Amino acid sequence: MFIPLHDGVALRHIRRAKATVTILILNVLIYCVIALEIVGPRGKLDLGFGLIPAVLAGNAVLGPDLIHAPTLLTPFTSLFIHASFWHLAGNMLFLWVFGDNVEDAMGHWRFTFFYLLSGATAGVVFCFVHPASQSSLIGASGAISGIAIAYLLLYPKARIVGLLFNIVPVSLSAGAVLSLWIAYQVFSAVLSGSSTIGWWAHVGGIAAGAALLVPFKRNEVPLLGGRAE
Repeated sequence: MFIPLHDGVALRHIRRAKATVTILILNVLIYCVIALEIVGPRGKLDLGFGLIPAVLAGNAVLGPDLIHAPTLLTPFTSLFIHASFWHLAGNMLFLWVFGDNVEDAMGHWRFTFFYLLSGATAGVVFCFVHPASQSSLIGASGAISGIAIAYLLLYPKARIVGLLFNIVPVSLSAGAVLSLWIAYQVFSAVLSGSSTIGWWAHVGGIAAGAALLVPFKRNEVPLLGGRAE
């Protein structure tokens, strides 16, 4: 287990990662609203705004008393719903460490669309693999997976400072850290069988991030040109 804390790669094209910070704050605020049940019971909001494959496929319907987003928007709304504090914290930590430099390579608006499209594609891939599932897929992991592959392809030589085994401070290359992380997601998905844990959403996010990177990045930003500073 490796917890990334800092990469030290300077921003070159933007002064501040406004989109990254905005997405992070929005996720935290929504989590607080749901956790405190300000607008309704937590479980119902998870169902109403999460992505349910059977509902998206038209094989099931939500109860009439349930507050919910339009079905076709749930691949997006589900990205902002998290099951627990640690679920939120893990995703937001990855966003904080890696998102700013991916945003730097794309610009604020293109990064925002990249994040949303990577996450939504991740959800659709999960639905394709588990079309009959009536479990609610929630969390930003698909979008974070897209960011992870984008960072790997942009800055493989960057040094990531973090905690190995959650305890030992180390500095490792982004190429090593993220390659192993991505391999673990793919390996887990292949071995998941009939499990409806969202491994295939992670794989979908990785595929989407890799496919979208070139059309979304600035022309002057090279691939595999990772800076180690």
